[in-house]
Amino acid sequence: MPLSVVFILLFLAVVVPPSTAEIKSLVISDDARPMILFEKFGFTHTGHVTVSISSVSVVSTSSDPNPEASRLGFFLLSEESLLQVLLEIQQNPRFCVLDSHYVTHLFTFRDLSPPPNSRFNQSYPVTSPNEYSLFFANCVPETKVSMAVRTEMYNKDPNGSKDYLPAGSTQLPTLYSFFFLCYVAFLGFWSYTCWTNKQTVHRIHLLMAGLLLIKSLNLICAAEDKHYVKITGTPHGWDILFYIFQFIRVVLLFTVIILIGTGWSFLKPFLQEKEKNVLIIVIPLQVLANIASIVIGETGPFIKDWVTWNQVFLLVDIICCCAIIFPIVWSIRSLRETSKTDGKAARNLSKLTLFRQFYIVVIGYLYFTRIVVFALKTIAAYKYQWVSFAAEEIVSLVFYVIMFHMFRPEEKNEYFAVDDDEEEAAALALRDEEFEL
Repeated sequence: MPLSVVFILLFLAVVVPPSTAEIKSLVISDDARPMILFEKFGFTHTGHVTVSISSVSVVSTSSDPNPEASRLGFFLLSEESLLQVLLEIQQNPRFCVLDSHYVTHLFTFRDLSPPPNSRFNQSYPVTSPNEYSLFFANCVPETKVSMAVRTEMYNKDPNGSKDYLPAGSTQLPTLYSFFFLCYVAFLGFWSYTCWTNKQTVHRIHLLMAGLLLIKSLNLICAAEDKHYVKITGTPHGWDILFYIFQFIRVVLLFTVIILIGTGWSFLKPFLQEKEKNVLIIVIPLQVLANIASIVIGETGPFIKDWVTWNQVFLLVDIICCCAIIFPIVWSIRSLRETSKTDGKAARNLSKLTLFRQFYIVVIGYLYFTRIVVFALKTIAAYKYQWVSFAAEEIVSLVFYVIMFHMFRPEEKNEYFAVDDDEEEAAALALRDEEFEL
């Protein structure tokens, strides 16, 4: 068993997010990987895991046509035992993880019914509460395995019903429902603000209202998705709606940030060629990122290209986050150049201040949702994984409130307010080069 491969796969057990815990059925075909990670789940003291396999075939390309069945099997590995297993493999690269005392053995292929049926179905109680990863190990070199696998993980509530969400995610339906109500109230307030300031409403304000609507729909679909997974183990189609609204929301959010950053509809009714190019680049990249997100969420780490899809998603997300910053920087530089010739120092100072604040807010939002939230998911105990989701939604709501407040339709907002008494002071401030980024 190659050390590098095992190390990478075991490392995935740490960085992989907890499973959405649907009852999953999947097919493995001619797979020679020494280890396959299927699921990651947080168990309470009432946890159970059920593994069913059928249509099992083992093909060996080595000189031994009959590989030892006890060297192929399923096991659970806790986070605490991970380092101990890694040490055992480092000390002996030929070591089979199925021989380790630090893993929870479930069954090996020796327990299968005889051919041609070759199937197995068993449920196991989890007596020690923890977060476990379900693995399949193939300790026979030059051997390919094919099988149909069905996994089912759940905790039992005090009333005896099954909870198919991990211990750290069982609060998510309530959490998403709460934020859905927050965004509905936000949308109502924004609609009222636009209605009472009809003369200063621009097209961007209507696009921002659409963003709030899609965000609300995305959250209610997420709540229903998690609710049905929690009680039945399957999303009943709510996952499809969730991904549709998730795609529209992300594309719309990046589009709104770019359009606000360019000053479209506020400062000018058109986009320059370079600003159009940013949109042309970002939107297809977001399509690719959402495809990667769906593959990651709906399949799992058992597929061979799972790591590649994660890398694609991360790379595309980084590119998009960098791309949406450029229009804001261009607007700030353009306003600085304009301020030297149009003689409207106070108005330009207000605009520059607004765009600089918006630049800082966008950077803070991207930093928190991409780095801090990931850190929270990594360091938080498995029972408190919901905290990272709550933190992400709280920061997103704060970002929306700040952005919408800064660019609200109002007669006396920063775009239109000009105080002639401060014209000279504003001109001095603009010459101080304080708006260089």
